[in-house]
Amino acid sequence: MDLKQLTYLLAVRDAGSFTKAANGLHVAQPAISMAIAKLELQLELRLFDRQDRNVRLTPEGEVLCRHAERLLLQMHQAEAEMAELKGLERGEVRIGIPYMMGSYYFPPILMAFKHRYPGLKIRVEEAGTRELLSRMVDGSLDLAILITSDLPPALEGAQLLREEMLMVVGEEHPLRQARSVSLSEFFSQELAMFRRGFYHREHMEALAQGLGCEPDIAFESNLIPLLKAVVKQGFAVTTFLRMALEEEPALTGIPFTPPIFLDLCVAWRRGDPLSMANRALRDFLLAQAQP
Repeated sequence: MDLKQLTYLLAVRDAGSFTKAANGLHVAQPAISMAIAKLELQLELRLFDRQDRNVRLTPEGEVLCRHAERLLLQMHQAEAEMAELKGLERGEVRIGIPYMMGSYYFPPILMAFKHRYPGLKIRVEEAGTRELLSRMVDGSLDLAILITSDLPPALEGAQLLREEMLMVVGEEHPLRQARSVSLSEFFSQELAMFRRGFYHREHMEALAQGLGCEPDIAFESNLIPLLKAVVKQGFAVTTFLRMALEEEPALTGIPFTPPIFLDLCVAWRRGDPLSMANRALRDFLLAQAQP
């Protein structure tokens, strides 16, 4: 039993004859007769009472027609949904973004993507790098913005942007006018840092270990506004990506010597085909990438 047979079954029922059904479907009348005869043979049931040129459903045919209507409706709904997905009129994207980038780099890009594909749902999750890696591997996210050098074998990625990490000080800090700062100078300060599990924190701790010093971390928080407030009040210094200092006149970013850059990529699971919606978001992000 196939969908074509069921289509012919309903057409004969509605038309009241094989000839009229064939004309309505623009097929040869013998094709419909053979399809119905084959269906009756397969089911070992008589579906129509044939009286001259008129036909009428048997009780068994009426039962099958009810099933046929539901099956054909589901088929048409499936075709419509696939067509909508093909045109990216429906679907969902799931992307994980580090806290700092979620606040400063991505909002206008995601709004532009939503404007282009208004029917898509966008689910954004902000977290630390380690948490994002875990959610990517376990499948709860489809895409994530991650440190390129940090990708495990289970993930692959495409370069998105390079961003500089700066020492951040308040207006009264004695290094505010410095053109650059060494890591030793930075680690001699009281620090306000992200909690462990964030790449910023782990990276700076690794640099401190390389220098043989212990960072003096006076404040820990995952809240960027709180870290900024601590620095503005002169209680500590911190590190941010350059993007986080836009429109912050009370804060000054000082480059490190040598400079510290982070290469960021958009990542997905290796060998796991992305949906059309997620491919569209990935390609859109890469099209916006810095040259």
